[in-house]
Amino acid sequence: MKLATYRTSGRLNFASVDDAGGLRTLPADIQASLQGGFDLRTLSRASSFNAETLPIVTDSPQLGPPVPTPSKFIAIGLNYRDHAEESGLPIPTEPVVFMKAPSCIVGPNDDVMLPLESQKTDWEVELGIVIGERASYVSEGKALDHVAGYLVVNDVSERAFQNERGGTWDKGKGCDTFGPLGPWLVTRDEIGDPQNLDLWLDLNGAPAQRGNTSTMIFSCAEIVAYVSRFMTLMPGDVITTGTPPGVGMGRKPPTFLKAGDTMSLGISGLGEQRQTVKAYERA
Repeated sequence: MKLATYRTSGRLNFASVDDAGGLRTLPADIQASLQGGFDLRTLSRASSFNAETLPIVTDSPQLGPPVPTPSKFIAIGLNYRDHAEESGLPIPTEPVVFMKAPSCIVGPNDDVMLPLESQKTDWEVELGIVIGERASYVSEGKALDHVAGYLVVNDVSERAFQNERGGTWDKGKGCDTFGPLGPWLVTRDEIGDPQNLDLWLDLNGAPAQRGNTSTMIFSCAEIVAYVSRFMTLMPGDVITTGTPPGVGMGRKPPTFLKAGDTMSLGISGLGEQRQTVKAYERA
């Protein structure tokens, strides 16, 4: 199943995605259950409906984030060897864990806003894991049983805030609009092996990042098991798993985002995103 959200009258509605990429309205009881979380039982009920038989959503609705309000938005840093090397940092011996503020989450095609005083805002296409069942001290062998599905994440990062403002990565990771998710949550059964997915990102139409999850240092199963030792993972929590090489920080000379830039990115089987970068605007 591919699960999406769309905006109508200021609220997000959940939809199933049909074979042609169209949105189909889910029944009201499923909508209500999904508003309460992404546990495996609820997703199984939603998956039981044939998308082709559900009412079509018309009027080209604006997509929202498929997981709008996770209790935690967790990130793994330096999880591709060649990205660690381009960053000039040691290869991790354990997963590097940090947090992105859930308030940074936006839809897959929403604008990315440069924060006030931004100097070095960067792009990072990543595979996101969505938890579907409570996980605490799970084994690597059982870890993926706790996964609801996967999605595309752009882990937008302000490098000066991240690396030059006191040593806490979170400062550069949770700015407003820095967490585009989607276009869909694709359930685990549709993906099969998450360690063989192509990732790509283009900046202003030119190739920037190309990679495959087969080159991750720590696999999705290792990541879920590892993080569950330090915090209980709840249904709907999102873990974004690191980025392949090609980020702006690694270029010579470094290149960072400016107002008017566009980012297009995607992962095989998980759909595509597109964002336009805009200058800071006070809410």
